[in-house]
Amino acid sequence: MNILVTGGAGFIGRWVVKRLLEDKHYVWVLDDLSNGREVNIEAFYGHPCFKEFIKGDIKDKALLEKIFQNNFDICYHLGASINVQDSIDDPRTTFENDTVGTFNVLEECKKYNTKMVFMSTCMVYDRAKDEKGITEFHPTKPASPYAGSKIAGENMVLSYWYAYGLPVVVVRPFNTYGPFQKTGGEGGVIAIFIKRALEGEDLLIYGSGEQTRDFLYVEDCADFVVEAGYNSKVNGEIINAGLGRDISINDLALLIAKDQSKIKHVPHIHPQSEIMKLLCNYNKAQELLGWSPKYSLEEGIEKTKEWIASNSHLL
Repeated sequence: MNILVTGGAGFIGRWVVKRLLEDKHYVWVLDDLSNGREVNIEAFYGHPCFKEFIKGDIKDKALLEKIFQNNFDICYHLGASINVQDSIDDPRTTFENDTVGTFNVLEECKKYNTKMVFMSTCMVYDRAKDEKGITEFHPTKPASPYAGSKIAGENMVLSYWYAYGLPVVVVRPFNTYGPFQKTGGEGGVIAIFIKRALEGEDLLIYGSGEQTRDFLYVEDCADFVVEAGYNSKVNGEIINAGLGRDISINDLALLIAKDQSKIKHVPHIHPQSEIMKLLCNYNKAQELLGWSPKYSLEEGIEKTKEWIASNSHLL
């Protein structure tokens, strides 16, 4: 197939591209490099199925029109602003990227009847109420402009399924981590904790640390995202993916630091947008896609630690 990955030079996008190339599809990557890095995908440049990296913006309608002349079978739409605090400080940029940019890509998908896989986020959910976890029917709560922009994007995507019969699927992965994730302020908590632990620094926790997260290893996430594109059973659906196990940030820090004295609590930067319990119920992904995670949290952390330790020059 001919496949476009927006945000394909980003952390998850890079793994999606890798899997698509392994499956011998022709892949184009569009990324403005505001979050992604070209170094993430340079290893693929010699691959016979890797067609082109285009540095460009999903808000550039003329560019999208030109790129879509390649007549894509699937568009994996991962290009987005992804930082909660940035969305609070500057909501317009997040809205224009995550909602307006999504609309622009949708319009091109409609012209060519290109299936869109829309990358949403678990951050659209209200907190988990019990140990059964969050299903796709769980209430949403736009606790930040990031979550609000993603919910708006989801609704636009699903409206094209209902109004035009465009094949679309909304995927909501839970907190994804692993190799190639940034280890600085825009990175994920696991990557940040591992880097600090390797450098002998204290691990800093926002707030009480009692908030829980369901962490999904990036290769599991990429397999889920790719399969959602391949499978017509999920067209018109919203699908979760996670480990099905949550852990408090306090316990996570201890798992990584192995030393309570290296853990410090600091005031929360956005307590109003904190979700205290995130736990995924991925039964729907299991039923419709036959997907379930392969890596435990401990295995994923070990693989991530090895990668960060040997790739400090990239971080």
